[in-house]
Amino acid sequence: MSGPLTEDAADAEDAEDAEDAADAREAGRASSLWRNRDFNLLWTGQCLSDVGSAMSDLALPLLVFQLTGSPTQAGLVGTAGLAVATTCRLPAGVLVDRFDRRRLMILCDVVRLVVYAALACAVVAGKATLALILVVVAGSAAASVVFTTAEFAAVRSLVRPDQLVTAVARNEARSYGSSLAGPPLGGLLFGLGRALPFLGNALSFLLSLSALLCIRRPLQQPRPDPASDPASVPASVPGGTWWQGPRFVLGNPFLRSLIVIAAPLNMAFTGMIFALTISLRRSGLPPVLVGLVTMTIGVGGLLGAFTAPALQRRLRLPTLIRVICWSTAALMALSVLLSTGIAAAVPLAVAVFLGPAANAALFGYQAAVTPDHLQGRVVSVVLLAATSATALAPALAGVLLSHVAGRTAMLAFPLLVVAAAVVATFGGGIRSMSRRP
Repeated sequence: MSGPLTEDAADAEDAEDAEDAADAREAGRASSLWRNRDFNLLWTGQCLSDVGSAMSDLALPLLVFQLTGSPTQAGLVGTAGLAVATTCRLPAGVLVDRFDRRRLMILCDVVRLVVYAALACAVVAGKATLALILVVVAGSAAASVVFTTAEFAAVRSLVRPDQLVTAVARNEARSYGSSLAGPPLGGLLFGLGRALPFLGNALSFLLSLSALLCIRRPLQQPRPDPASDPASVPASVPGGTWWQGPRFVLGNPFLRSLIVIAAPLNMAFTGMIFALTISLRRSGLPPVLVGLVTMTIGVGGLLGAFTAPALQRRLRLPTLIRVICWSTAALMALSVLLSTGIAAAVPLAVAVFLGPAANAALFGYQAAVTPDHLQGRVVSVVLLAATSATALAPALAGVLLSHVAGRTAMLAFPLLVVAAAVVATFGGGIRSMSRRP
């Protein structure tokens, strides 16, 4: 039976359904990270500065080699940058938590802009020296460590909790994209004029600075009252500021597991790629094809960064970490078997494809469980612990390849990942994680 009342009720239900659908569409648009103005300003500025830095990273050793003719002194530049970055990592966390993050980031961009503009001018004038280059590298490395620590800490203030994983994945995509685009562009510019990569890098920091100045939201929560928060005690007081980060990390089962898993994973990836490069050259593969292998691996990471949020949504966090660790160990072992040909890049690219999902989940969780006033110190401790061993990976790969047969030597790196997988499978910290941050 139907009638006017029934039809009116149906029309009302249709109107309510249409209104609900419109609300859902609006909520979906609002929840999209692409519509987050402030995060996108920060992200875009860092895309540009990351590409600029990748250009300079390629051009600096080339410039030193042209000036000195010494490969040893050219290598000294990269070593100096890594040494300064490692030394500044923990102090950077203290600065980020004690001072205004926006002002620190602006200051860092100004420092990097000035030093690279000065280097470009010196190259044009023919007055560039090794001493000047080392000053530029050291100043830029120190400023970059402070900036990246502040950026890690600030993301939580710019996005909603449910967007943290997606935001970290976007940053991963930015990193892989810049590592693919920056070096070829740097090489092209260096060929056109030795000062151009450094001038381009200075311009990238100017654009990053402009984006920062346009961000409206604060990059941190209000600072706690010193009387109620021991973390605000000056660093010179025993047990004061600098120790709060390590103490928080060591006291949190998840964060302890994070650094135990991340350190061998990062070391294994770096060492495996280095060892594969040497192995392929030994087998007679032309340098152009060796470069293609490296690019293939980078493309795998870039694609993985875009799919990381979807993968993270479909698997519980502990399951995701275990799957990634064990599959990476298997894929690296397969790459070892194929290490005399270009096909070795395929399993490594798949392994790198899975990496951003792990980073997005792990660092998204870290950002969620760490109080805002400790973000800088905790991030600095996690990054230091997770990446410090990476610097040893090329040296380890070189020693192994010099004294052990090629494939046998390369098996050390899948075994490192197995160690991380065992911790992920049986470690109490991983089991204690919840599904969502």
